[in-house]
Amino acid sequence: MPATYTVLKPFNNNVVLAQHKGIEKILIKKGIGFGAKAGDQIPADTVFERVFVIENPETKRRFQQLITEIDDGLVGTCEEVIHLISSATGELDEEMHVRLTDHIAFTVFRLQDNDQIENPFMVEIETLYPQELAIAKEATQLLEKALNMRIPEEEAGFIALHIHSLKTKDRLSNTVKYAYLCNSAIEIIEDELKVEIDRKSIDYARFASHIRYAVERILKQISIKNELLPVIKKTYKSSYRLAKQVAAMMEEELYAAVPDEEVGNTSIQCFDVFFTPQGGQDGGGLLPEFGIA
Repeated sequence: MPATYTVLKPFNNNVVLAQHKGIEKILIKKGIGFGAKAGDQIPADTVFERVFVIENPETKRRFQQLITEIDDGLVGTCEEVIHLISSATGELDEEMHVRLTDHIAFTVFRLQDNDQIENPFMVEIETLYPQELAIAKEATQLLEKALNMRIPEEEAGFIALHIHSLKTKDRLSNTVKYAYLCNSAIEIIEDELKVEIDRKSIDYARFASHIRYAVERILKQISIKNELLPVIKKTYKSSYRLAKQVAAMMEEELYAAVPDEEVGNTSIQCFDVFFTPQGGQDGGGLLPEFGIA
């Protein structure tokens, strides 16, 4: 006879923690937790929307500790959010049960305490991770409905960073760093050229995307070839100087050298976006939309 599932802890109407053949499993199915209590049996042939199993011992220990500190209903809602994200991305990561639940719980605590959620990287997140942000907004809508509270867009931005980290298998700290360095690079350019760059423009999106992939290559020590580097240095002097300043900032933040080839690529991006050639030389003015000749 197939083994039934024994409820260990009901989180909300749709999520329970249960044991099956000696293994703890997070079960998601509409109505499965309604009226459930520890010790209840769930038929072995039940069809679930999702079954999560945390196999890593350390992750499991941290999750068990976390669910003793957070309201059961909130844990259940977080698991529904993880289910939504997993369904949308096709990705699964045991760490999400700890990292994202802990993050959302802290955000909810802050909102209940009337703290303002600020996200200095919203523009970069919108530019670099639009698909992740769309999923994150669905997640915040689920949270709003379940918790009966408004979740600001800035929180969707933070969840988008978690989703990107999940999709790329990259560290969350690196995902945040990409956004930070994009913003810092643009600030250097704005300071040097005495302009304010439209963060909603296509040119900005192109430049931010370039910086994001350059940082990834630098961190992963992926080399590129740029046979035109001598020509770039000679022909695009102003944009090359600007790119060197961006590279110096990146080296300081990444604790890693930025190869000349990357500087050359960045100078071309700077030229394309922020300069217009005059007579084939990099001595021209800024692009017309910046209002400076």
